Amino acid sequence: MRRILTASIAAAALLGTGCVAARGLAEPVVPTAIQADAREIAYGQAPLQRLDFYPAASQNSPLIVFVHGGGWKRGDKGNATGEAKITHFHARGYAVASLNYRLVPAATVEQQAADIASGLAWLIGHARELGIDPSRIVLMGHSAGAHLAALVGTDPQYLRAAGLSMDALRGVVLLDGAAYDVPAQLTDGPRIMHDTYRQAFGEEPARQRALSPFHHAASPNAPAFLILHVDRDDGKRQSEALARVLTGAGTDVSVRALPGRGLRGHMQINRDMGNADYPGTAIVDDWIAARLRAS
Repeated sequence: MRRILTASIAAAALLGTGCVAARGLAEPVVPTAIQADAREIAYGQAPLQRLDFYPAASQNSPLIVFVHGGGWKRGDKGNATGEAKITHFHARGYAVASLNYRLVPAATVEQQAADIASGLAWLIGHARELGIDPSRIVLMGHSAGAHLAALVGTDPQYLRAAGLSMDALRGVVLLDGAAYDVPAQLTDGPRIMHDTYRQAFGEEPARQRALSPFHHAASPNAPAFLILHVDRDDGKRQSEALARVLTGAGTDVSVRALPGRGLRGHMQINRDMGNADYPGTAIVDDWIAARLRAS
């Protein structure tokens, strides 16, 4: 049975892009057998400050922390991971956590990034009872979740406020984001997304830059990034630009293109990640394995 744990009880007992949201497309939350066994944990007081935790079979396991997309204003931890990801990562000996965070317009993007950092801090602080190795954590996000993961992995203020440093992460995996440089995306990206971006990032160029991972690429950063994109002009352009500035700052970066075009490819990279026949699965597996071996 699915369990809802508050932080105190658990301690004792134990896009991007947002293009899917912009077009009104949302995949329904359909709990699977493996998702039904998740522990829902509150890492904060707000209703959306919750995460689903899927323990690994063995103790002291690495942890993949996933951040859902949805244009910063929609999305849910339950439909972000899917059984393919969880089953696949479990088979490789990893625990998985899927984070909810407060949503625009009730919350700001700054608060969303703070929520990601707070969720990480809760998991690290309860590593022993959760059976995870706090020194082997990979942060992964899709679409708007990729932007938030990249922001937490480049702007140290969010982890610092949660009592962590950049070395709390072994690496960051970004799945088809396109808001790594918000001002550039508003200039060059698809106009259909402008309302979503302006709702999330406002009209002030200074705030837009402050919320752009591209503009925080100078050290310190998370130790390594894997940046994946499908065949979308803005996603490709933004992914390559982020990789370029991170590399220039001395950060270990790999950027890879995956098949799939436009909105269909954007949804596929999240839905099919973990399937053996999806090309991105082997890329992510090899990269994570290499990062977890790194000292």
